[in-house]
Order: sequence, then C-alpha cells, then structure tokens
Amino acid sequence: MITRITALAALLLCAPLAAAEIRLTDATGHELVLPGPAQRIVSLAPHITEVLFAAGAGDKVVGVVAYSDYPEAARRLPQVGSYTKVDLEAVAALRPDLVVGWVSGNPPANLDKLRALGIPVFVSEARNLADVATSLETVGRLAGTEAVAHAAAESFRARRAALAARYGARPTVRMFYQIWDRPLMTINGTHVISDAIRLCGGENVFAGLGPLAATIGVEAVLAADPEAIVASGMGEERPEWLEQWRNWPNLTAAATGNLFFIPPQLIQRHTPRLLDGAEQLCVHLEQARARREAAPR
Repeated sequence: MITRITALAALLLCAPLAAAEIRLTDATGHELVLPGPAQRIVSLAPHITEVLFAAGAGDKVVGVVAYSDYPEAARRLPQVGSYTKVDLEAVAALRPDLVVGWVSGNPPANLDKLRALGIPVFVSEARNLADVATSLETVGRLAGTEAVAHAAAESFRARRAALAARYGARPTVRMFYQIWDRPLMTINGTHVISDAIRLCGGENVFAGLGPLAATIGVEAVLAADPEAIVASGMGEERPEWLEQWRNWPNLTAAATGNLFFIPPQLIQRHTPRLLDGAEQLCVHLEQARARREAAPR
C-alpha cells in the first residue's frame, strides 16, 4: 500500500503543473482572462514592444506595428500596420493569444473588432513614471516572465528615486516642452513627460491645458515666457525649428540660450529608456539654473 502511494506521489510530482489562470483589468476597465501565460503576443505600439522585451517576453512577440525599432530584434518581426491604423487581418493571421494595445494611440474600434474575433486584448496607458514600472510587471504577468519583469521594474524605480533625490528639490525652472512645429504642439500636466519634468525640478508652463497633447499658438508661448524650451522632433537630429525661437530675442529661453533637444524615443516612449531622456532633461535644466546664477544682477 505504501509503495503504491509513494509511486502515485512520484507520478504527481513529475506531471506538469496546470497553468494558473490569469485575470487582470486593463486601463479601459476591460477584464482579461487568460488560461495561462500568453505565448503569441502582438504589440500595437512601439513602446509596448519595447516594454515586452524589457519584461523578458521578447521571444513571445510575434507581431508589431511600424516604428517598433527597439531593441534590434524587434525590427525583424512581422508588422501589422501602424498604431493608428492596425491591419486587423494581419493580426488575425499571426494567431495571437494576446494583443497588447495603447489607450491613447489605438482606435477603440480596432480593439473592439479584435475582441469580436475572439482575440484577447489588454490595453495599457502610462500617465506617470511609476506606471512604467507597473507596466513592466503587468506584461510580465501576462507573459509568465514575472521574475525578469519584476527585476526590471525595481531597477527602474531605484533609478527614478535616485534622480528625484538629486534633482527634485532644485530651484524650479519654468519650461515649455515642444512636441512639434507645424502645428505647434505641447503636452499638459497629466502627460508622463510632465512627470519627468517634475522629477527634474521643472514646471510645465502649459500644465493646465485640457488635452494630453494640445495645439497652441506662438503667442501663448511668448506670453508664458518659459525659461527653457525642450523639443524632441522626429529622430536623432536636433530639429531646425528649435532654433526659430531665437527670432524672439525677448523670450527668456532664447535670450539665455536654453533651447534644448532630447531624442523622442528617449522621452516620448513609455519605456525604461524614458529615464535616459529624463536624465538628459535634468542635465539641461541644471544648465538653465547655472546660466541664471551666472547672469549679471
């Protein structure tokens, strides 16, 4: 009898454990239920692709959208359109067991159509730096890579805390963050970039605007008279239009030379690299403070 029990116990120990059900509510309030960790994931935003890789789930990503260019391995994956115009047929052809979308970028109708096809969809949105760490842990849970994801999240939190300790209490620098030139666009105070601005001891002069990303006029910038202007442009090169602010020599940012550039992939994507952009921003605002202190009184 004991031998039979021992044999049965050994058999149970050797048998594969059933995957635990995963139940999570996404940023839009939809509840997602997966029978186990996702094995075939389609990402509907470049920053989501990057977060998936950072969370240890890169080998489970089978499809991405245009501009998913980091890490290098993401460039070789099949593309399913852009984040604003998803090719639903291309997504379905990849037979995903999970699609991860973006609240601010993916049209809700596209996400609803994917759900109607029976494809599980989880939608995320980072509104502050803490949300980036949470996103890492969330996708790690969805993909079954919790250990890697948790380590990445903790590393992000530690680095954020170090930047806050170094720069958060420095004298405030009023600044304008410029997304684009034509039309002239900026971000409001609830955008994740504004959280990076606060981390560096900066103040977004357009924090009170309603939309996350808003179109404004040159007159509004001149009236706000920021001490620094930070722009991101489209790529690695400093945009020519940043220098156009020198046409208004009475503008404090122009008069002091506080016209700074940060590559958009470092500051505009909700990924661990956002802290690379934040660190550059903190250094720029320190330069603005130094110029203020050096100015003749």
